[in-house]
Amino acid sequence: MPDPTVGDATAGAVTNADATVGLAADHFRSYSVVGLLAVVGVLFVAVAFGAGRLLRPVVPTPEKLLTYECGVDPVGEGWAHTQVRYYVYAFLYVVFAVDSIFLFPWATVFADPGYGATTLVEMFVFLGFLAVGLLYAYKKGVLSWT
Repeated sequence: MPDPTVGDATAGAVTNADATVGLAADHFRSYSVVGLLAVVGVLFVAVAFGAGRLLRPVVPTPEKLLTYECGVDPVGEGWAHTQVRYYVYAFLYVVFAVDSIFLFPWATVFADPGYGATTLVEMFVFLGFLAVGLLYAYKKGVLSWT
């Protein structure tokens, strides 16, 4: 049996170009699976919509074309004014709900040794920004329900 240390050095060695081609093939193989899954997903949705279009009955009548609102026949225009304050309340809720989620990671870091004072100061700065925003909303009259 020949000694592996003696002989041609390039016979069993992997060159840098071979390694690069192998890495590129691995990356392509990984992304090809993701691409194939995306194509299958798009085809599934397209087939579902196509089957729905082919199988549904199409019999338009004047009653079916009317706007339905809780069993009451529509009267007047289809446009209605929406109060902006409802959106403001929803926005404020989302802001404070998302901000309250930031309290959980803070609480876990606060319990770690060596981070107590730093995280306490950071949290009071964060809550200060929230308080300033709430005060601004109150001064603008956003929080008054009229």
